[in-house]
Amino acid sequence: MKKLFLLFLALFALFFSACSTKKVFEPQVVAGNWDKHGSFDDKVVDITSSVALLENRKVLAKDKVIEIEVVESYRLLASSDGWIISSTIDGKLMLQYIADNKMVEKFDLKKTIASASVKNDMLAVLFADNEMALYSIGSKELLLKEQGDAALAVDSRIVSPHFMGELVLFPTLDGKVVIVNMKLKKKLRTIIVSSEEHFNNIIYFDVIENKIVAATGHKILSMSTKEEREPYEIRTIVYDNKDIFLTTKQGEVVSVTPDLKLNAKTKFPFAHFLGMIVKEDKVYLLEKEGYIIELSKDFKEQKIYKVSLADGYVFAADKIFYIDDEYISVE
Repeated sequence: MKKLFLLFLALFALFFSACSTKKVFEPQVVAGNWDKHGSFDDKVVDITSSVALLENRKVLAKDKVIEIEVVESYRLLASSDGWIISSTIDGKLMLQYIADNKMVEKFDLKKTIASASVKNDMLAVLFADNEMALYSIGSKELLLKEQGDAALAVDSRIVSPHFMGELVLFPTLDGKVVIVNMKLKKKLRTIIVSSEEHFNNIIYFDVIENKIVAATGHKILSMSTKEEREPYEIRTIVYDNKDIFLTTKQGEVVSVTPDLKLNAKTKFPFAHFLGMIVKEDKVYLLEKEGYIIELSKDFKEQKIYKVSLADGYVFAADKIFYIDDEYISVE
């Protein structure tokens, strides 16, 4: 018993020592206090890759509140092609048209939905078991079903399907992009982004300069005639119509071209980035300890400001960080 007690004390001391020496970001020079912040009219209670849900059940997108109320028992999934998409845990899916909030479409899909997108009459759905499906909105008919490999654990940053001409590109929960032809109702190709066992879902997807650009939390892919991959432990990614900017778990900020050639890289030791906004000639980074880092796009110039920072969900819009019931503007 005495040996067990001593072992417990030793483990407790080791744990306490590790916690007490945990490193955090501590800049040597702070330019001052960031004064472009204040209280928001409501509270952010959930976020997706493109929109946020407010406590009053309205939707926040690109620094604008959309006057659509998500039903209380539904979870916000996305904003797509003029629709707000939400679902329940048991697979009821609702489409609410932004231009006419009386225009509603409903589906009963019987199982949990991870993400969804809309294009014209087509609804693309990625289920929580990694199954992919296409439906007609008008007829509610199932047009295609494709089962993916099960994912044991996923990152909360789940990306919705992407429409491109006759193609639907499904960013999956196991690190792949599955390309489907809508007219042929047939899977054409599967692209592997990364092959980690856990938390390997696609967290970023775009088509840039005719290149498919996709990322998991472990790797980024750029694909056109050939495939390029680079390993990064990614926190956030932003494309500014020219270059791709990303932050990593190691406190790095990286700028790459759409074919993943390195432009510039800098590092802030022990920084934990909560969000990033790229605006005109500047990159703005929100850091967990309560700092705004303002960088030039070539990373040669930087200023660090102290800012009041609440706990809660962080939603980075076009020019404002929303945190809980507060906002921090970069303009």
